[in-house]
Amino acid sequence: MKVTIHDVAAKAGVSIKTVSRVMNNEPSVKQATIDKVNQAMQELHYQPNAAARNLASTKSYSIGYIYDNPNAYYVIDMQRGLLDACRKHGYELLIHPTNAKSPGIVQEVIDLVQHSRLAGLVLTPPFSEMPEIAEALSRINVDFVRIISGSTPSPKQTNCVLVDDFTAAFKITNHLLELGHSQIAFLCGDEEHSSSGERLAGFKAALTKRGIETNPKFIVPGSYSFESGVKGATQLLALANKPTAIFACNDEIAAGALFSARLQHIEIPQQLSIVGFENSPFSRQTWPPLTTAHQPNSIIAQSAAELLFKHTRPGCQNQTDDQPVFIPELLVRESTAPVESES
Repeated sequence: MKVTIHDVAAKAGVSIKTVSRVMNNEPSVKQATIDKVNQAMQELHYQPNAAARNLASTKSYSIGYIYDNPNAYYVIDMQRGLLDACRKHGYELLIHPTNAKSPGIVQEVIDLVQHSRLAGLVLTPPFSEMPEIAEALSRINVDFVRIISGSTPSPKQTNCVLVDDFTAAFKITNHLLELGHSQIAFLCGDEEHSSSGERLAGFKAALTKRGIETNPKFIVPGSYSFESGVKGATQLLALANKPTAIFACNDEIAAGALFSARLQHIEIPQQLSIVGFENSPFSRQTWPPLTTAHQPNSIIAQSAAELLFKHTRPGCQNQTDDQPVFIPELLVRESTAPVESES
């Protein structure tokens, strides 16, 4: 027969309410009691059912993750981090792909939360950067945490996990400058993503610090996709004054740029250095492997979920909010080299 919460309570010698408090990670339970209940659940092979708890309680044990991102690796890493945090705290994760540009996106998000009885949401770009989404969720008193591109915690940006794209882009560009490159081009991501603007700003700041003017022809609009990298690099390599290095706004774009260069028989990195951003599998699957910035997306997602649980878990609502800041780290691989000297 299926093991129930009554069996766990009897095995541990505590009340059903105490077992429930342990499963809900309520902070007022003594450690000795927690250990007894956990041991009983382990011996009985009891698996708490979040869906059943949702039905039996006024409290929800599910959080949601909505996304609209063409980068499958980013989405998978986010899901992995959120699932790890949910398992730790006894929550379920509802995953909802959607179109951020849909005219009815705000109502769609509200309907999702209300119909699925979600305790809260984790928002990633572009949803985390849409004020209308945040305002709508606040109006219906739904907890949410945003993962956004930024470097400085601000009182105006509560419940946020920050990714410092500016500093990481500055360091990547500085790496190219230290290799002797001054003719450096930049392939942009989607303009509605703040990360693209922050990375471009970090790129420009590094050039300015060295007294190098940004060449408008070297800044190419695009999207976070392989095809965009191919198109942008082809445009750049058709210029009379070609760049000696390309900074791509993510690894997918960089892989596309590398593909374009290969089609034109340009050797990487001897004739052209290419860098990406995020350290996705794209950066390791290309040849040569890409110099990039390691962005720990799973850990970022876990941090966002932990911040959300401070609001959704009983007894934790009054904890002080922090704003974790992650700075992607430079990873130097074989796609960058000193600039070729002119013969």
